[in-house]
Amino acid sequence: AKEAGADDTLDISRCELSEVPYGAFATCKVLQKKVLIIHTNNLTSLVPKSCSLLSLITVKVLDLHDNQLASLPADIGQLTALQVLNLERNLLKSLPQSIGDLAQLQVLNVKGNKLRELPGSVSGLRRLRALDVSGNELQELPRLLGHARSLQTLTLDASAMTYPPPDICSAGTEAIQQFLCKECGIPYYPPSQYLLPTLESDGGGTSVDGVDRTVEKYLEEESEWQEILVIYLSSDSSQERKTQEKLEFERRLNVGQREQALLVQQLNSHKDEILQTVREEQQRLEQGLSKHQRCLEEERLKLLQQLKDTEQGIASRIQKLLEDNQRQKRSSDILKSLENERIRMEQLMAITQEETEQLRRREVASAMQQMLAETYKNKLLQMTSESRRQDLVSQACSSLAEMDQKFQQILAWQQLDQNKAVSQILQQIEMQKTAFEALQVKKDLMHRQIRNQIKLIETELLQLTQLELKRQELDTEMLQEAVTEQRRALGCLLQQLLKEKKQREEELQQILLEMEAKSETKQENYWLIQYQRLLNQKPLSLKLQEKGLEQQLVTLLLELSAEQYVPLFAHHRMSLETLSTMSASDLEKLGVTEAGLQRAILRRAQEILAVATTIPELRRAEDTAVPAAPEPSAPPEEPPGPAAPALQPECVVCMEQEPQMIFLPCGHVCCCQGCCERLRSCPLCRQDIAQRIRIFHSA
Repeated sequence: AKEAGADDTLDISRCELSEVPYGAFATCKVLQKKVLIIHTNNLTSLVPKSCSLLSLITVKVLDLHDNQLASLPADIGQLTALQVLNLERNLLKSLPQSIGDLAQLQVLNVKGNKLRELPGSVSGLRRLRALDVSGNELQELPRLLGHARSLQTLTLDASAMTYPPPDICSAGTEAIQQFLCKECGIPYYPPSQYLLPTLESDGGGTSVDGVDRTVEKYLEEESEWQEILVIYLSSDSSQERKTQEKLEFERRLNVGQREQALLVQQLNSHKDEILQTVREEQQRLEQGLSKHQRCLEEERLKLLQQLKDTEQGIASRIQKLLEDNQRQKRSSDILKSLENERIRMEQLMAITQEETEQLRRREVASAMQQMLAETYKNKLLQMTSESRRQDLVSQACSSLAEMDQKFQQILAWQQLDQNKAVSQILQQIEMQKTAFEALQVKKDLMHRQIRNQIKLIETELLQLTQLELKRQELDTEMLQEAVTEQRRALGCLLQQLLKEKKQREEELQQILLEMEAKSETKQENYWLIQYQRLLNQKPLSLKLQEKGLEQQLVTLLLELSAEQYVPLFAHHRMSLETLSTMSASDLEKLGVTEAGLQRAILRRAQEILAVATTIPELRRAEDTAVPAAPEPSAPPEEPPGPAAPALQPECVVCMEQEPQMIFLPCGHVCCCQGCCERLRSCPLCRQDIAQRIRIFHSA
């Protein structure tokens, strides 16, 4: 309908529509369509929301038969150009009063509806030629219908009518009109006297769009009948009647031509105004659309640049992780450190005589407690025997039985106390063993390194998943294969680290079993001594830092009896140059709380630096005498890289919780714990889930 050269008809029939599309009204308004055909659909209303009936102001033929219309718009009278209205087979119960404003209406078909009455405003349909009200619940015709003088054909159910009577309704349209005119008190004239001028005035003027083909199709039979009627009347009437009719016809023809010319002029001006308005609106919309598209393009480019920078950062960190993993595999120093760690753990399992003697106090206290218990027991027995001896003199038989009962009760109490003490000792041994096992896992260097690497890989997988989701929203495929390969590599590395973590825990459990086997020699406080050893042991990283501390700084602390601060200075990587720039408050923040010691350390550091500045050879000699700190057996843990831009991760299933589960082997982090239980495949890549790993977000 919008193509160049299209006719004036818009046909959207048999489309199963529940409402008229907005585009149909806009098309009729802009292209000034004359015929709108919407029959055989499921329409319940004629005008959709946000639309106006004035958009159909140019429509002459409106075909709505075979729909589900229950009512017509109250302002349907605004369609002043409408000539044919077909409402056959709908659900109409009444017609609006404004239907009488359709001055150009010639054919009205409301057959097969549920009408009970016709509005009195039908008397305003001065050009109505055909009216079909059959197949309704109609029993009476409005008396004012007699004013419709041009009505030629009236179709109704004569047997169901009460007004006019059935016999008059059966006699035909002319009899019905005569009856209604008589009821109205007006003379009856045949429709030919009103119909001929109507046809002549409609056809004699100059129209913008010419004679409408669809109107001719609907009115073809009426036109043929009118021509026959004109011929018949012209043959029977007198010459004077013909002359009068001719003069009247010429007068009406002139009036119609003037009205038609005025209407054409108004239509042209109205058409120009509409076209100008449409052009201005189109220009404004195009400008707004182009501006919005530019803004969207700028935002898209900016977001793509951010994604590209983030991907590059993630790629570099992943490359570092992979290189570190390869370097750890190839490094022989790690094997040596593991062997040294095993030797150290075996040494921890042996308890020396010196450590055993440190617990003599407990043994003495236990022995004293045992001695007091035996003394109390002997004293109790002595008192019992003395009382028994005295009671034997006075009451031999009765007192003996009573004392025996008391003695048995005392023995039962002692046995109960002994059992309770044994259970407490056994429970303490199990608690000591459990505490030692937890501290052993926490202190183990290799286990801690594996945990840190697993945390880094979980973070990178989460960021890769969010980047992949963002790229899917933008519908881009840049670096898609690279991100997929990185995610797969991280997934494989995570599986390998989980296996190594499990293997290391099994090794520690085996060491614990060996220690438990050695502890079965009934040596007291075995687990307590092992726990104390492990707790007092310095970490390997702190030992390496202490070895790397300047020898002059260590000597300075030993001279000032501050050797307890050596680990603190080593942890903060302090040097003499750093001390020379610090104040007492800086040392207090560092952890050195004694005011005198703070001033002494700062003064001695400045003196040593002054001597080194005066005699630089002495400083160089001392530096060369200090052995270089050994390289750590394991690579230092790198601080996490700069945080990626906040992508606001959320579960792709419920869109509410944060993602908490890693799917292996694909490596996606896209679901929370609740939604994960029902899934058997990854919602992003549709790959089967072989393993689920829970991650915990740090606050």
